[in-house]
Amino acid sequence: MRLNALGLLAIVGVLAFAFVDQVIHGDLPCPLCLLQRAGFVLAGFGLALNLACGPRASHYGVVILGAAAGGAVALRQVLLHIVPGTGTYGEPFLGLHFYSWAALLFGLIIVGTAVLLLFDGGFSRSDDRPGGQSPGPGRLGLLALVLFTLMVLANILSTALECGIGLCPDNPTNYEWLAPSTRTP
Repeated sequence: MRLNALGLLAIVGVLAFAFVDQVIHGDLPCPLCLLQRAGFVLAGFGLALNLACGPRASHYGVVILGAAAGGAVALRQVLLHIVPGTGTYGEPFLGLHFYSWAALLFGLIIVGTAVLLLFDGGFSRSDDRPGGQSPGPGRLGLLALVLFTLMVLANILSTALECGIGLCPDNPTNYEWLAPSTRTP
């Protein structure tokens, strides 16, 4: 359970870093960036299920599917910007752009989850445990669940503010719902 909590906290860290960059530096995420964040949320949801309901292979499947989807989007964005002269999106961090980091992190999530699946002892049925219940998430797990929930809600709110009810702009420059209305009555 502790590895699930630490993994979820790592995903919270990734989401928080991107969110802080968005809020403090005004680096609004593009539609592909938002899809990558959704991939991290899906991967985190699988870990959250493990913490809340007990570890199951199907929960790890959610983690892998979320990371695979997010990784595919990240690789798509890398391929869009790999050709010289095509430009990039956002400022690099430690020499790589966020979408390159995302591709690497999604790969690590998939490999890490596959390693966790090798340990069959973590999947003992709750019927086999004393008292017939799965252990709770513990303090670290509860902290991870609360922080994950807050980060997901913050990202949903910021995406709604950025995109409004329409499609998100390819190169966002402002928050649609916070910008002054340009419509004439």
